[in-house]
Order: sequence, then C-alpha cells, then structure tokens
Amino acid sequence: MATIYELPKLPWEDNALDPYISSNTIGFHYGKHHQGYVTKYNAAIEGTEYADQPLEQVIQNTYGKADKKGIYNNAAQIWNHTFYWHSLSPKGGQAPTGRVKDAIEKSFGSYEEFKTKFAAQAGSLFGSGWTWLVQNGSQLEIVQTSNADTPLTDSNQKALMTLDVWEHAYYLDYQNKRPEYIDVFLDKLVNWEFVNQNLG
Repeated sequence: MATIYELPKLPWEDNALDPYISSNTIGFHYGKHHQGYVTKYNAAIEGTEYADQPLEQVIQNTYGKADKKGIYNNAAQIWNHTFYWHSLSPKGGQAPTGRVKDAIEKSFGSYEEFKTKFAAQAGSLFGSGWTWLVQNGSQLEIVQTSNADTPLTDSNQKALMTLDVWEHAYYLDYQNKRPEYIDVFLDKLVNWEFVNQNLG
C-alpha cells in the first residue's frame, strides 16, 4: 500500500511570527496553499512508481519531464515551503553568527553587502518564485528560482535558506510592498541557526 504524504508540521505556532507575518497569512499560506500541494501530490502519485519514493527522490526523478510536470510542481512546492518555514524563526533576524557569518563575509565582503544583494535579487524576481542562499563548493551564492523550481535539482547547489516571493506569501500583510516584506525577513525573521545547520 502506498504511503500517503502528510503535511509537515510548522516549526512554531501559527501566530509566532506576529507582527511580521500574521497568523492570518500563515493560515492561508500553510493551511491552504501548502496543504493544497500535498493533496494534489498524493492524488498525482497514487498508483505510480513514485508512490513509495522519498519526496526529494521524486523531485529529482520528475525534473525536466514534461509529462511529469504536475507531480514535479507539487513535490517541489511541498519541499520548498517546508524549507521556507524552517528558514523563519520568531527569534530570527539580526546578524548571523558562527560559521555562516564567516562564510557570508568571505563570499560577499560583509553581512550588509549580502543583505543588499539578497534584497535586490528578491525584489527583482519577476512573477512568482523563490530567492535562495545556497552553498556552491566553498562559496555562498544568492540564486533565484521561478515557480516551483528548487536548488535540489542542481547538484552543485546546497540550499541554506529561502524566501518565498510568491505573492500569496506576503499580500495579506504587505499588499504590493514586496521590498518591505523582504526587509522584515532579513531584519527580523531569518533563522540563522537553521542556516548554520545546513552549511556543509
């Protein structure tokens, strides 16, 4: 019998990010959008070779296959959203510490320079997608992915953290002010402990 994939639990209560991201936004974003991807994913893989594969393997195995686009999109969006929730923390923001602090300074010159570049990338992404901090060998890089795409499909990139810049991630709280949402993410919400855990 195939395993039913279940919506991963949030790493904090749905009101934990108030006032920066409201429980109303989390209710829609997690409870409706993220759950919707899970529901569609389970329906799409039922009775297929993917039914018992780990989510990450399904993403790898369906990437770039036009006839598997529906499975890929829902699998990748499940993974991306789960990674996004863990990139946020009610105790987040401020400057990074530990190894990631050193890696950011080595790759970008300073934390302030990193923030400027990350905000510019996230603010300039056209349409829907994600802005990521990734590790590529000994360097850190800022990359954009459109729609459901994810660094998981690039063997050279290891995801460290992400910002969801799909409009549904911020519209209820910030309307069309994406730059304000980006600044709040960087200043108040980035989970640098999670980033340090992901650093190779």
